[in-house]
Amino acid sequence: MIPVVISNHQDLEQVAHDFGINYHYIPINAENKLEQEQQQLSLLKQYKIDLVLLAKYMQVLSPDFLSQFSQVINIHHSFLPAFAGANPYHRAYKRGVKIIGATAHYVTEDLDEGPIIEQDVIRVSHRDSVNDLIRKGKDLERIVLARAVRQHLESRVLVYGQSASSELGLRTVVFD
Repeated sequence: MIPVVISNHQDLEQVAHDFGINYHYIPINAENKLEQEQQQLSLLKQYKIDLVLLAKYMQVLSPDFLSQFSQVINIHHSFLPAFAGANPYHRAYKRGVKIIGATAHYVTEDLDEGPIIEQDVIRVSHRDSVNDLIRKGKDLERIVLARAVRQHLESRVLVYGQSASSELGLRTVVFD
């Protein structure tokens, strides 16, 4: 069950309400980030949330947020470690890649460096435009995120290793 959506965008508020999900719009930028994160954390406690999913959030969570709430999964629109950060489909198109992917990972303080839970890829060709890559990628992102959430909720993910800054970094074992 999804009790609440906390978003920095207003465009899906009606969809959340249509499904009976509480919705909170909290705009966030560099100037108000810490204050807004405290409001987010307060809502997470209020709703007794134990897992946060980031999708189209496009913000880096602060170390303070992650120290108070560490169960966060992000869906990234590329096959990490390739094309970390913003605009991966545009960069993939520019490079002429033949596959694009999606990666669901636990969030750490290091951007797109958290332990990977689930990944998948799809073939693309020279005939595909950037918009084609985005369309295909969005479909794949939904599948990868759903798999990762299911694996997490079924306690089938074991995280081990050192911090991302170490040679091996944090890794996962996902039990089938």
